[in-house]
Amino acid sequence: MKKSLISGLAFAGLLATTAPVQAADYAIDTKGAHAFVSFRVSHLGTSWLLGRFNKFDGDFSYDSANPDASVVNVEIDTTSVDSNHAERDKHIRGADFLDVSKYPTATFNSTSFKSNGNGTAKMTGDLTLHGVTKTITIDVSKVGEGEDPWGGYRAGFSGTTEIKMKDFGINYNLGPLSETVYMDLQVEGIRK
Repeated sequence: MKKSLISGLAFAGLLATTAPVQAADYAIDTKGAHAFVSFRVSHLGTSWLLGRFNKFDGDFSYDSANPDASVVNVEIDTTSVDSNHAERDKHIRGADFLDVSKYPTATFNSTSFKSNGNGTAKMTGDLTLHGVTKTITIDVSKVGEGEDPWGGYRAGFSGTTEIKMKDFGINYNLGPLSETVYMDLQVEGIRK
């Protein structure tokens, strides 16, 4: 589950649409709590288990005139997984799932960005989770961009993707309805 979150954070920050900004580099605003990597997994087909990663960092490059040149890199601290339940989080951090003692970080590095021309895009990149690297695609939507009240400039994106835990070597059987992890990413970057 955490793996998908990580990838979700990275790709959301990169995506872009059309805005009057020159190519620029952005730091993902994790210190100001304006970026989130969250996930959900079906619980027995009757409800959703929700969680997030509290610690991650990354940056992206974005040019509204040429969004297809966007690049994003994200690193997630898998030990920071938080599902609002201490015992469950301990299990998720253990060998059945994230095995954080062996794999304390997850990373996402974009390899391509394809704008749809309507403020949405598909970002493809490599997600490394649980020691396994797989190519994933993130559906990205630009939220907006502009000057902030403190003299800076910001750009924000939302992203969604889904991953199969078994694709990353996580084989703990929670039933067929729980094999897929859905990731929701909210990324706000501050121009460097």
